[in-house]
Amino acid sequence: MIVVTGATGNIGRPLTKALAEAGRQVTAVSRHTAAVPNGVRHVAADLSEPASLKPALAGAQALFLLLSGDLHAAGASPADLVAQAAAAGVRRVVLLSTLGVVTRPFGPTRIAMRALEDTLRESGMEWAILRPGGFASNALWWAESVRTEQVVAAPFGDVGVPIIDPADIAAVAAACLLDDRHAGGVYELTGPEVITPRQQSEAIAAALGTPVRFHELTRHEAKAAMAQSMPAELADDTLDILGAPKPAELRVSPDVQKVLGRAPRPFADWATRNVAAFR
Repeated sequence: MIVVTGATGNIGRPLTKALAEAGRQVTAVSRHTAAVPNGVRHVAADLSEPASLKPALAGAQALFLLLSGDLHAAGASPADLVAQAAAAGVRRVVLLSTLGVVTRPFGPTRIAMRALEDTLRESGMEWAILRPGGFASNALWWAESVRTEQVVAAPFGDVGVPIIDPADIAAVAAACLLDDRHAGGVYELTGPEVITPRQQSEAIAAALGTPVRFHELTRHEAKAAMAQSMPAELADDTLDILGAPKPAELRVSPDVQKVLGRAPRPFADWATRNVAAFR
């Protein structure tokens, strides 16, 4: 049995579906009750309280660990989640980390994630670590303004990074959970090309078949909007990357191709599959 945390999100949902379609028993974990594919068990748990994960881990052989905001919650102890998995007899853990542990290792959130990677390595379980850069699904931040005003408002309109489709992260995670060859692998996950916010807005417009105007925000305006849904420190970290990416953050990684045997999907593909969110 494989446990998927964050099972209702942009990565967890396609991962849960892929594992179920591969014929595996799957337990989907999310904070609240949610619909899951037929044959998949659902368990509600809050990862900021590691003990709440214990019922989901009973009988599990593998765990996909996605912490999201739980890593930043007051009093959170992500290392306890790894300990819970080891105590439950889990054999393999695939951890969703971040490219920032390599490119910007000294921010508090990066230090915490690097420490969690080290905890996993020392746990005695098999492991694989996924380090994606920016997500194509972050474009959903613009969905409401596109629906209501036909506008994308974002900072740094002509500065790009190779954002990745979350479905490709899910596909790599599935491979790491199912295939022994990926034990001990550390994979940096990017899309196939550097793409700017202005180019993303053009791809959304093409998917919609209607014009979409691009409006460039100042950094201050962007931080004020982002701080409504994330800690201000994390908003600053994100804006630092978006505004002045380092060479390692501009690099198109070969790792999706290496694991899946195909190139990562371009942003235009993500926009076409998710166009309903912008209508």
